[in-house]
Amino acid sequence: MGAWDIGHFDNDTAADFGGRVDDAEPGGKADVLRDVLAAVADTGPEDYVDGGEEAVAAAALVAAQCPGGDPVTTAYGPKHPLPRLPLDLRPLAVRALDRLTAKNAEPLDLWADAGADREWLAGIAALRAVLTAA
Repeated sequence: MGAWDIGHFDNDTAADFGGRVDDAEPGGKADVLRDVLAAVADTGPEDYVDGGEEAVAAAALVAAQCPGGDPVTTAYGPKHPLPRLPLDLRPLAVRALDRLTAKNAEPLDLWADAGADREWLAGIAALRAVLTAA
C-alpha cells in the first residue's frame, strides 16, 4: 500500500478507487461501492484479506451520507457528488470494517507494522460508529 497519511483516501489504491467511482454512471455508483464492500465482508475469518483500502474508502463514502457523518473532502476522493446511496450499504459497510479489523487482514497488519495501528483503528471505529448509529 502506497500510503502518505492515515486518512481513508490517503493511499494509492483508495485514490484510484475515488476515480473509479467518478467514472461510474450515476446509477452504477452504489454498485461500485457494494462490490468492494461485499468482496471484503464476504471473506471468511480463515481467509487472508489482501487489500481492503477500497472497502475503507467505500465505507467512508457511505458514512458521509449518514447523520453525523463527515463529508469526504479530500482531493483523493471522488470529485463529483454521489447520488443518495441505498440504506442497505450501511450494514454491509459495517461488516466490511469488522472484517478489516479482525485477524488475517492486510491493512491492519500493514498499519501495525508501521506503528500506526491504533490511529488507523480509531478512524475505522469512528466510521463504524456513524454507520451503526444511522
